[in-house]
Amino acid sequence: MPQDRHYAGDTIHESLQVHQGETEATLQPLKLGERVKALRLGQSLTLEEASKLTGLARSTLSKIENEQISPTFSVVHKLVHGLGIDLPQLFSEPSSGAQPSGRRDITRRGEGRPHPTATYEHELLATDLSNKKMVPFTTRVRARHFEDFPEWIRHDGEEFLYVLSGSILFYTEFYEPVRLNAGDTAYYDCTMGHVLVSVSESDAEVLWVTA
Repeated sequence: MPQDRHYAGDTIHESLQVHQGETEATLQPLKLGERVKALRLGQSLTLEEASKLTGLARSTLSKIENEQISPTFSVVHKLVHGLGIDLPQLFSEPSSGAQPSGRRDITRRGEGRPHPTATYEHELLATDLSNKKMVPFTTRVRARHFEDFPEWIRHDGEEFLYVLSGSILFYTEFYEPVRLNAGDTAYYDCTMGHVLVSVSESDAEVLWVTA
């Protein structure tokens, strides 16, 4: 049974560090109405014009912009498509004076940096970029039993997991194990102990993004 200690076998996790500056920006709750209005005005659209583009009533748009109602998922979908924006643009305001860094890295299929361990076979992606805010990698899950791990895996940050193929049992320190199949995802706190084991006929493959 894994103990409440860091698992040294998977050294990839030992190197995943969240680099922070000397000061941290104070996170303010997003005022979605103000964001919708800013996006509309940024395209020089009147409420009537935005209404025609989104298929939403002018009164509905006005109430959203004035924080009188919160948009449903269906309304958000109409806003995104009607205004011709991506979903992240609606929910995140660009930083004042932010300039694009021009950073880009492409990893072709099978050309990532291999990092095999006793339980996982990792392929590190975007390895030409240093000081990344996210660390993406794919993994073939070779472990078949919970007992294959002498200790919990834990590290700083948060992690997103996407099952590419096969099926896994996702063990976490404070929850019951859950089966995840191809297309299923999980987002979790990495300081909480966690391990994966394959339960499909062939080894499962997953995509991990650690921040």
